[in-house]
Amino acid sequence: DTTAADGYHNLSHHGRSAAKLAQLRAIDELHIKNLGVLLNGLKSTKENGESLLDRTMVLYGSNLGNANTHENTNLPTLFAGGGFRHGQHLVFDAQKNYPMPNLFVSMLQRMGIETDNFASSTGTFRGLEMQG
Repeated sequence: DTTAADGYHNLSHHGRSAAKLAQLRAIDELHIKNLGVLLNGLKSTKENGESLLDRTMVLYGSNLGNANTHENTNLPTLFAGGGFRHGQHLVFDAQKNYPMPNLFVSMLQRMGIETDNFASSTGTFRGLEMQG
């Protein structure tokens, strides 16, 4: 059931309430299902020998790592397409971390924009080397 009794923002301040967390889970599952439909559609659409997904970058995530406490670190992010190497789960913590703008620099460079920085970047995002 994807019917939520309250708005997403109010649900995100769940205070560990099982009922609110269940509603959030249902909403998040629907969002991911719809994202999967989009990504599969892009992947199955061919253009000049490549999938449209190879020629498109899709970034999906949140501006908060923990919406309940408004924590803006440890952001969950899903990145697909663009010819980057995918099929992996990259985990970063306080000791092994890169600013999110490093991902934006990598994306901009992939689009042919010659830049080495964006906002508070410190370089490019390691772990997403191009597909062979």
